Formats: sequence, structure tokens, C-alpha cells
Amino acid sequence: MILPAVRDPRLVTIRRGGSLTDADHRALALWSADCAEHVLPLFEREQTSDTRPRDAIAAVRSWATGSLPMMDSRARGGHAMGAARPLTGAARFAAYAAGQAACVAHVPEHDLGAAAYAIKAAMAAGPTDDPAEVRLAERDWQRAQLPVHLRSLVFDDQARRNSICWNLFNS
Repeated sequence: MILPAVRDPRLVTIRRGGSLTDADHRALALWSADCAEHVLPLFEREQTSDTRPRDAIAAVRSWATGSLPMMDSRARGGHAMGAARPLTGAARFAAYAAGQAACVAHVPEHDLGAAAYAIKAAMAAGPTDDPAEVRLAERDWQRAQLPVHLRSLVFDDQARRNSICWNLFNS
């Protein structure tokens, strides 16, 4: 589980007592979808007929535009994670990234789950002689996709939760 024992109120929506706006929650969801989609081919190469991870990414994008209820996005996230369970390596991590992205609609802090699993997917697929280079390249690609106004929030959260996210976000 990549969720902390103590929640950061900056990553809790205003209606639930935190300070995260709905617009920023949706922006985090879209960023998570971008992270997951970046590694989705690693799943689709092995599981050509299983659309559950792609459906999960589409669901969170639909939720972010207001055209899909949160519970539907969350459910599709669970289905994507179900697609991951029997697999190993990059395909498994890519499906988990998609599942975590879809669950951002429910809990914003799943954003780092999508990012971390995407990094794990890239590392599993990349050259084994320099996994740190692959990790940093994927992390830096993800960071470049972040909306500028959310960068400090996500960077702070990456530093705070790095140890429970397999130390993937440090330098």
C-alpha cells in the first residue's frame, strides 16, 4: 500500500476537510493517467486482448471531465489491478499503474501509486545494467508532465512518501 498512515491535508479535497480544490484533484487525476498511459504499451504487448488497464485510464479521464461518476472510475481501477495480478514484470506494473490512476478519482493520493508503478514498469522493461538511469528518466518524464502549479505539492509528497513508494522518487 502506497498510502501514508497520516494524510497530508493538501491532498484531501476541501469538502472532506483538506485544502485540495476539485480542479486540482482533477489535474492530479489527469497527470496520473498520463503516467500510466506512458507505460501502457508494456502491458498491451503481452496482453493484446485485455482492455482493462486502458479502460481504467479512459475512466479516470472521463471522471476528470465530469462525464463519469467517481465510483465507476474506481471500479475500473480495481479491474485493471485484477488484470495485473496473474502477471509479472513490466506488464504487471503497467496494469497496476493504470489501476492506481483510475483510483485517483476516489483518493487523490493514489497519484503517486500510478507514478511509482509506472516507474517500476519502465525499470522492469529497461536495460538491467543501469536501472537507476531508467528510473530517473521515467521520473523526470513524469515530472515534466505535471501542471506547473502542482509541482511543489507533488514534489513535497514524493519526498514525504518516497520510502513507502520503493524509494523511486529520490535522486
